[in-house]
Amino acid sequence: MEYVEGPFGLKFVKVDSCEVYLGENRGAWVYASERPRHRVMLPSFLILESPITVSQYSEILGLKIKGDDLKDMITNEEIDHFCSALESHFEEEVRRPTQSEWEAAKGDLKLPCGWTELLADEATGNHRGARLDGRPRIGDMIGPLSGHRVSQSAHPTREGVFACVTTPGDRPLPKVGFRIVVSPKREGPVPKVPDNANLVSNIKSEIFWTSILGIIPSFTIPILRGFSSYALDGWANLLFGGLCAGFVTGAFWRPKRPTWGLDPEGNIIQLKD
Repeated sequence: MEYVEGPFGLKFVKVDSCEVYLGENRGAWVYASERPRHRVMLPSFLILESPITVSQYSEILGLKIKGDDLKDMITNEEIDHFCSALESHFEEEVRRPTQSEWEAAKGDLKLPCGWTELLADEATGNHRGARLDGRPRIGDMIGPLSGHRVSQSAHPTREGVFACVTTPGDRPLPKVGFRIVVSPKREGPVPKVPDNANLVSNIKSEIFWTSILGIIPSFTIPILRGFSSYALDGWANLLFGGLCAGFVTGAFWRPKRPTWGLDPEGNIIQLKD
């Protein structure tokens, strides 16, 4: 781990360029909000070892407030103003970390038990449209939820245990703070996960597996047990039962879905697991 001393005594951890996998490729419906799995290619960046303290926040903004406690009761707008004030000391972009940047550095980061930190990405229902180069996911949400952010929350009592949660960033909350990264500025089109799944392919897959795991066994079992007549007379009940069985199996198992990433030329591709 390499540390870099920044202005105002800020202590950064240097993270070399790397790749990070986010999301799930398991096909069951219970994982729908975590799909699709994707590989993010990150350039080298700096990230604060600990969230911003009251004293650091005050000094950088020219205020007269002292305190070694972490800065909480903060909003997205105030964080953006803070980053703008600090950006004059760097040639790179200064902002909150994205989910991928936080994951890449989490082994070297400090977050006290019971605290939550706001990240840069908007909170969305899944990873469709996620950025593949580590840039923040901003501007995809409209309405009241546009102020919510993906966040990392530390366990109340167990150090080093974190959970990815959604936190309102448009109103101040106790024990909700932030840290910053210094990341290379990137321009041009943003490479991202496709916004929509292949609906036709998913429907075909669902029909196939519902038939194999639900409908066909529903008719086969009474025939094998000597109730062939019921397979004809009670076909409606058996069909309904097969559909229900197929629905239940789909909640817990379906084949893996594609993982998305970038090839060496920067093209968006499906990766082989």
